[in-house]
Amino acid sequence: MASGLSGRSAAVLLAGVVLAWGTNWPVTKMIVQDVPPLWATALRCMIAAATLAPMLWAQGAFIVPKRGDLPVVFCTSILHLVAFSALVAAGLQFVPAGRAIVLGYTTPLWVAIGAAMILSEPITRRRAIGIVCGLAGLAVIFNPRTLNWGDRDALFGSGLILLAAFCWAGNIVYVRAHKWISTPFQLVFWQVLVAAALLSTIAWITEGAPRIVWTTRLAALMLYSGIVCTAFANWAMTMVNRSLPAVTTSLCLLATPLFGIISATVMLNEPLEASLFLAMTLIIGGIALGTVAGGWPQGTMRVKPSS
Repeated sequence: MASGLSGRSAAVLLAGVVLAWGTNWPVTKMIVQDVPPLWATALRCMIAAATLAPMLWAQGAFIVPKRGDLPVVFCTSILHLVAFSALVAAGLQFVPAGRAIVLGYTTPLWVAIGAAMILSEPITRRRAIGIVCGLAGLAVIFNPRTLNWGDRDALFGSGLILLAAFCWAGNIVYVRAHKWISTPFQLVFWQVLVAAALLSTIAWITEGAPRIVWTTRLAALMLYSGIVCTAFANWAMTMVNRSLPAVTTSLCLLATPLFGIISATVMLNEPLEASLFLAMTLIIGGIALGTVAGGWPQGTMRVKPSS
């Protein structure tokens, strides 16, 4: 792999990642209208694995994981690619994509708390203020004036997305503690391959054999989610992380939820709610405050946040 990119090339790739991850939320919502959530996630991982294998081989980065890296392979597969992705896909059946992406991006709040509890990382003053801002944003989302507490589907879907954020946070905390032998990009193929196998098995048991009515539209959505939002985005983030400062990357990635809300409005005709923008401002503002001050755990917002 090249040692780095020019600033302009890295910026273009980073913009592509924001585009991919932002649009993946409404794309996933459209997919789960036609495909059960577990099968939808399994198929996306299969497509990503089939795309990543030749990419790694062409760059001379295809490896068999060392024993010391197996824990992080299974942890990321189970907590992120299986639990997070499947819970998000399931939650999107009941929650608008815009609301879901804001809930999903509460993850750094839980990472900060988890890192303090498990890794003994201090909660600095700025990080504490950021956490309070984020929790205030969460309170806006769950305010009875903005969320109908009598709507069990809405509560259930929001709970699934929030649980997904907890799983993603748990994975990030573990990844921070892991002593890497190979690079994250060298292991991502094995992570999605294991996830595809696990998801397919669970889906077959719980949802039965897939009964999917394939259309050109559905096939295009699945290919976009698997190739662009998973395979390309992982490769691009690897290149960006080698070329741009961590703070710059993390702050730029905070544009993802905003782009996701706009994408949901354009692609799904979801209304632009003032309360959602207020919640997003508080959550993302709190994360940005900690990031600028070096308050969030390193790499918190650079771990793949796909749905």
